[in-house]
Amino acid sequence: MQALELKIPPLILVLLFALAMWVIVTLTPPWLRWHTLSVFLAAGFVSVGTVVALLGVLAIRRADTTVDPRVPQQSSSLVIRGIYRVSRNPMYLGFLLLLMAWGCYLQSALALLLLPVFVLYMNRFQIMPEERHLQQKFGADYQAYLTQVRRWL
Repeated sequence: MQALELKIPPLILVLLFALAMWVIVTLTPPWLRWHTLSVFLAAGFVSVGTVVALLGVLAIRRADTTVDPRVPQQSSSLVIRGIYRVSRNPMYLGFLLLLMAWGCYLQSALALLLLPVFVLYMNRFQIMPEERHLQQKFGADYQAYLTQVRRWL
């Protein structure tokens, strides 16, 4: 299973999950979809998801460290300010919210069932390996951060 760690860029994963959600909808009978307020929910999730993800990117850029999650060993500083005081993974949280928006737009509860799979995959194959590298690089400072801020929210 370690062969999958840090291999697929998270943005590609988001696109793959979005495609899988769309496939589910195309295979689902229309009567299993809901229609009320789905566009408004989608717009809300897109707005919040985009802001959360962008705040994560901006905080990383301000700290002048790598934004590429496939190479956490290249991190030059521990980012714990801004949105990182609320979530250790705001970019991934933003991606999750965007996938929620997509599921709402598709009007499919079945498509939304892929969201926990996305979270489990990200935890195991992206976040945990990143955390191992950050723990090795930043030691006690990172350990203290882990006790103060949750992984997602």
